[in-house]
Amino acid sequence: MNLSKTTVAALALCLFGISTPAALAADGNWKVGRIYYRMVCTVCHKSAEGGGKAINPSSMTIAEWEAYFAADKHAKGKDSLKYYVSREYREKIKDSNKAARKLLNIPDDKLLADVLAFARHGAKDSPTPARCN
Repeated sequence: MNLSKTTVAALALCLFGISTPAALAADGNWKVGRIYYRMVCTVCHKSAEGGGKAINPSSMTIAEWEAYFAADKHAKGKDSLKYYVSREYREKIKDSNKAARKLLNIPDDKLLADVLAFARHGAKDSPTPARCN
């Protein structure tokens, strides 16, 4: 039996139970995610409409972040998390947010993976917990 490297890799992912959020984070660039998180997410959360305080990646564990991204719920379940990294949302805020403008052409799924990678990278149970003040 001659299996290709791709087939072996896919089987390994299935056998070890790597979930979609974890796979996304593995492919994400946490440094790009940090820029978006700190300059878009945190800015909004510091406003009165966003709850008045920044949400730090270290406020949750890696598993909690993965579950949060997998649930795709934001704003106490009213909105889709994916909307807030979508090109549509970035277009809406690009005139007032330099990071949204700079990252406008990144595909939605890629940017979501980047933000998840940053959340995992800075989670409270990661080797590098991050605070965004």
